[in-house]
Amino acid sequence: MQKTYDEINARIKTGQAVIVTAEEVIGLVKQHGEKEVARTVDVVTTATFAPMCSSGAFLNFGHTDPPMRMTEVSLNGVPAYAGIAAVDAYIGATELAKGQDMSYGGAHVIEDLVNGKEIELVAKAYATDCYPRTEIKTRISKASLNQAYLFNPRNAYQNYAAATNSSERTLHSYMGTLQPNFGNVTYSTSGELSPLLNDPYYRTIGVGTRIFLAGAEGFVAWEGTQHNPNQGRGANGVPIGGAGTIAVIGDLKAMSSEFLRAGIFPGYGVTLFVGIGIPIPILDEEMLRFTAITNREIYTNVVDYGVAERKRPVIRRVSYAELQSGEVEIAGKRVKTASFSSLPKARAIAQLLKEWLQRGDFVVERPVKRLPLVAEQHCLQDVDHE
Repeated sequence: MQKTYDEINARIKTGQAVIVTAEEVIGLVKQHGEKEVARTVDVVTTATFAPMCSSGAFLNFGHTDPPMRMTEVSLNGVPAYAGIAAVDAYIGATELAKGQDMSYGGAHVIEDLVNGKEIELVAKAYATDCYPRTEIKTRISKASLNQAYLFNPRNAYQNYAAATNSSERTLHSYMGTLQPNFGNVTYSTSGELSPLLNDPYYRTIGVGTRIFLAGAEGFVAWEGTQHNPNQGRGANGVPIGGAGTIAVIGDLKAMSSEFLRAGIFPGYGVTLFVGIGIPIPILDEEMLRFTAITNREIYTNVVDYGVAERKRPVIRRVSYAELQSGEVEIAGKRVKTASFSSLPKARAIAQLLKEWLQRGDFVVERPVKRLPLVAEQHCLQDVDHE
């Protein structure tokens, strides 16, 4: 049994397509079997809502009079990168406001823009014949911007390690606050709902894939930074630990702060919670089998952040069913677990995307290029300068 993108989209446009979420398809397979469900189901919706630090936005402010080429830009006191063109800038989600604590950063600027708030723009420049102006202080909003689009270099990690802490002191990290002596375990995934876990070999998720991005339409722009398809995989093809990633793009003006929220990790800094939903066309039985993966079949490693090295020791391997139970066993004791990925939000996104498809407001897009299945991973090395 095989289906094409064109066949599936034709069924979507006539309202005949069968759309289910990645959680719903599991029950259907148990009841009817893979072959029957692959024949009847056209699309499975996947979703995640989690902190994605490698996020940001490109903004075009419009020209000043007289013109200037901005070389230094800050938005509500948060530095933005202006080495692009005259009045373009990129603001990163994790950049912090100058002269303040960790309570406000680029993620907050992005959320404020989405919510229609005014943002203070301060820009400086050196004078040239074509750009004589050297400074401006004004206010902007998404209504005044020519373009504002989210461009996130690394989102929707295909699995990730869980974190714990063997040391004698409390650690503050991008995996949250880790209590000493294996006091807790943190993780971040929507598990069986997570997009790339439902397409482990990137058959349908690739460059050009149409996605739900923070409440609006978006697209996969490229492989994400640190994309690591070489990660070890289980017998079901699912990577164990951080593997594939995607770079995504979409219109910031059309997004909703219901699915795009700034967050703060105490003692670490600012991040941006991003909601992503990806429809997976059921092209054949293999794709159906991938999307019917359960949390009991998805494993990750619990690693020790108490060891300050890139390759941290693996304490044990656990399934996401174990992690979601609220406790796992480490060093002979039951340790509480907590996720930074919101499962209720992921479920809401998967359901909303399902409804868009059912109404014919959204279609599945054939990738113009597959994500790499092989990639080299390089790390920085210290160089001794004498």
